[in-house]
Amino acid sequence: MFAASRGVSAARPERYTRELLVALVASLLAGLTATALDFGGWAEVDWRVGAFVICCAFAGLGGARALHLLTQRAVQH
Repeated sequence: MFAASRGVSAARPERYTRELLVALVASLLAGLTATALDFGGWAEVDWRVGAFVICCAFAGLGGARALHLLTQRAVQH
């Protein structure tokens, strides 16, 4: 997820640490949410958990980049 998002150049920051942190936190929260929604559990692997985690991580990274763009434009004007 993180590596794929680094390939998209729109609003990509030069330093990758913030994006890495966003991807990790979003993935962790999505995994915990998927477990709470019983998409598999701790003992078994389910494809729905992987899809949910990947979608949430991409959404988190996209939201972080959109917020970065909005704050950059607000500062410039």
